[in-house]
Amino acid sequence: MDKQTEFSEDHEPSHILLRDKKVVDIIITNHARERWTARVENEKTGHSDILQFMWECLKESRIVSYYRNEQDVYTIDDDLVFVAEFSESDSETDVNGEPLHKMIVVTFLGRMSETMELRDLKKYYSWLRHSRRMTLIKTNRKKR
Repeated sequence: MDKQTEFSEDHEPSHILLRDKKVVDIIITNHARERWTARVENEKTGHSDILQFMWECLKESRIVSYYRNEQDVYTIDDDLVFVAEFSESDSETDVNGEPLHKMIVVTFLGRMSETMELRDLKKYYSWLRHSRRMTLIKTNRKKR
């Protein structure tokens, strides 16, 4: 089961702004936790460890968008790359009645300092698509 934590009520303000999203809750998917263990940290691997780290980075404005115009890939300290989606909170709004958001961490891609391919994700994903396509073409040739 995915784990989540809501921003503690004793903190002010009740949300943290990330781009145009007012984050009040972070959800770590099981897939993200597995990737955290494999690609980021193998000692502090519990959901609560990751959540604590993510809240700390969010509060300290250490999370930035990887691409200016895209809102799904982010970096922490210009090194750790992760994918997140946002959904509106079902129950919470800000003082103006505008919706607050849940940040759903989908996966951790790794650290740019350790995986050079992460420095240019568009080129990396293009290469992955091409190599998979070529593998499929070769497999089809062998079957004929």
